[in-house]
Amino acid sequence: MTLMEMVERAAARLDAAGASFGHGTTRAFDEAAWLVLWRLGLPLDALEEVAERRLSGAEEAALDALVGERIATRKPAAYLTGEAWLQGLPFFVDERVIVPRSPLAEVIVEGLAEPWLAAPPARILDLCTGNGSLAVLAALAWPEAHVDATDLSSDALAVAQRNVARHGLAARVRLRQGDGLAAAEGRYALVICNPPYVNQASMAALPAEYLAEPALALAGGEDGMDFIRALLPALPAHLAPGGVLLLEVGHERAHFEAAFPRLQPVWIETSAGDDAVLLLTTEDLA
Repeated sequence: MTLMEMVERAAARLDAAGASFGHGTTRAFDEAAWLVLWRLGLPLDALEEVAERRLSGAEEAALDALVGERIATRKPAAYLTGEAWLQGLPFFVDERVIVPRSPLAEVIVEGLAEPWLAAPPARILDLCTGNGSLAVLAALAWPEAHVDATDLSSDALAVAQRNVARHGLAARVRLRQGDGLAAAEGRYALVICNPPYVNQASMAALPAEYLAEPALALAGGEDGMDFIRALLPALPAHLAPGGVLLLEVGHERAHFEAAFPRLQPVWIETSAGDDAVLLLTTEDLA
């Protein structure tokens, strides 16, 4: 059997089993290719070059077992490989954190918030940092900035510490534990926040792959706005004049607008659409 034939067989198995995607891939073929290339220790972008490689019996058995584990456990593939990619950078992940996929990464790397920033931000706060990927991307996007990355979960911060070290940013990214703004210190020119925002009904309907992730990082209460309700009134005390908040709300725009009818945020268009990420300034919140 060739490597490509194995990828096609694995994809057919994933589809037949009703596997759900969205943790780095969006379809069975791409996830199958990821698992096959990873197990064989090959570059993840090398599929075309190695498509005709013949597999040994032992390799076939190992690959069948890996795909079987993916189906049986319903764990996202990133938990099986221990790695996820965001904006071209690798990050360590395990079951202590959700798999990084935030459209905020796009906003940071592509500079989509630059028109609202008076200057490159010197101090940045990454709230609900999880695995630390957004804090890392922010530190790389603004090389002079210092980033405070906070999370309620000490387990998540242990994962984030590995990623901060992996990308050589320990001198500029400080990890702090606390609930909401409790670990914030002083004022920030930019606050980035991917909070738990999934509403109660949506949580109940999530596929098993999403339920394998920490509920603490996903569930946002009945309308998904519990964390955000506590955040927005308190945030002006931690935003510098002319400061900017970048907030992800996923599919919860309607709930956000119902909860905060007086706010008029800027909705930033990303590959996830024009209702997943919003921008508010210090003045908007005041």
